[in-house]
Amino acid sequence: MTRDGNFKKVVRRHAKETGQRYTEALTDLEGLGTRMHHEPVAERLLAHLRDLYGIDPVAATKVSVHKTYVFRIDRNDGDPWIARAFPPARPRAGVEGDAAILRFLERHDFPAERLAVDDAVSDFDGSAVLVTRLIEGVPLPEGAEKFAIMGDLLGRLHSLPLDESVSRPGGASGEDPSRQGAPRQDLLAALSFLDAVDTKVGAADRERFEQLRDQVRSADDGHGLPEGLLHGNLLHAPDHAIVSEQGPVAINWKASGRGPRLADFAYLIWGTGHWSPSRLTNEECIDAVVNAYRRHVELTDDELDRIEAVMYIRPLYLVCFGYRRALANGLMFDEWGFIEPPEYFSSTAAATRAAFRG
Repeated sequence: MTRDGNFKKVVRRHAKETGQRYTEALTDLEGLGTRMHHEPVAERLLAHLRDLYGIDPVAATKVSVHKTYVFRIDRNDGDPWIARAFPPARPRAGVEGDAAILRFLERHDFPAERLAVDDAVSDFDGSAVLVTRLIEGVPLPEGAEKFAIMGDLLGRLHSLPLDESVSRPGGASGEDPSRQGAPRQDLLAALSFLDAVDTKVGAADRERFEQLRDQVRSADDGHGLPEGLLHGNLLHAPDHAIVSEQGPVAINWKASGRGPRLADFAYLIWGTGHWSPSRLTNEECIDAVVNAYRRHVELTDDELDRIEAVMYIRPLYLVCFGYRRALANGLMFDEWGFIEPPEYFSSTAAATRAAFRG
């Protein structure tokens, strides 16, 4: 079978697994890079904000560690803003959903960023732009204190009484704008990452590649578990949590929405371990998360029983994201530490259960 024939076979399988038509699956795989990468022209963004809001902006500076579309907007006539000019592939409705969640959080006095103006979403060069007030702050402290802060933020968030203004599904990373929503979208995105480079996988790596694909297919997406308002990516500080003069603040709510609260919690617990070839469980940090979180929320027995399986959702996504990036750039992939060793997941889950049940 030719290389083109192989890719067609991959597309057909991808369509079947994701519930798409062939043409949709082909677009899904071929358009990944374009959908995820976006780098607006700073000067044009400044002009847009000046014309729309009547402000006097003087500089647009990239501030995100990983996102090329997040800018600090300094002004002559007021306090700085943050402007996020999302990739054009992200529908405006998604950005309006971000704004709705930020309004909900403000009504409940939750420590999050605030909208810069009432009409905080606009259209710019094919993108939807969200403007919020800049929050000056510093990174979270390291060690157990950091995890206690994030555990408290998540507990407070998951205990909020929900209403229809925050009804959209959330929890997936959403770096691919076509895969935003519930945590299952992370797993579907992971399959897309793998299928996009399937024909580039060498014979020597094929067995491990297929094992990874099978692991993604069979992963527990948290369906049926108790729900809350999820942040979706709190672990990833300093891009998603900082310490301001008023205390810790959660920022960057693109992945937020209603979903299984365990997805948020399990990702945070996964991040407690010592990074090393053996990836050691850190009971001090686990205890810090659990003690802070349970001041607001008690996980159910079902959640505790499934925590090890749900803990794999985002790490699998990260492995597949990196796998695609490496092969697309002609590099060897060597980032298996996100999901290895499996003993780390089992021991961390066991320590978490013990902390809740002890």
